[in-house]
Amino acid sequence: MSFIRYLFLGLLGLILLVLAMANRSNVTLRLLPEDLGLALGFGQGITLPLFVVIFIAIALGLMVGFVWEWMREHKHRAEARNERAQKERLEKELAKSRVSAEQDDVLALLDQPR
Repeated sequence: MSFIRYLFLGLLGLILLVLAMANRSNVTLRLLPEDLGLALGFGQGITLPLFVVIFIAIALGLMVGFVWEWMREHKHRAEARNERAQKERLEKELAKSRVSAEQDDVLALLDQPR
C-alpha cells in the first residue's frame, strides 16, 4: 500500500513540476483594473511567475474548503460530544446501581433465618 502512495506522490510531484516549467512567464496581479486603480491611487501590482499564482490559488482553495468543511461538520462533532457525555453518565449510573445491588444481595443473605 505504501508503494501506491509513493507512486501517487511521485506522479503528483512530476505533474506539478511540469506545470511549473510550462508556466514560467511573469504575470502582474492588481487589486483593481489598471485604469481604475490609477484613478483611485491603487495602481500598484505584484509581478509573479504564473505557476506561483496557480499554486497559491490551489493552496487558498484547499484552505477555504477545509475551513468550510470544518464549520459544516460542527453539528456532528457537537452531537457526538453530547452522546459521549451521556454514555459516560449512564455508565457511572449503571456501575453505581450494580454496587448497590451487590450490597443488597449480601444483606439478604445475612437476613435469612438459619
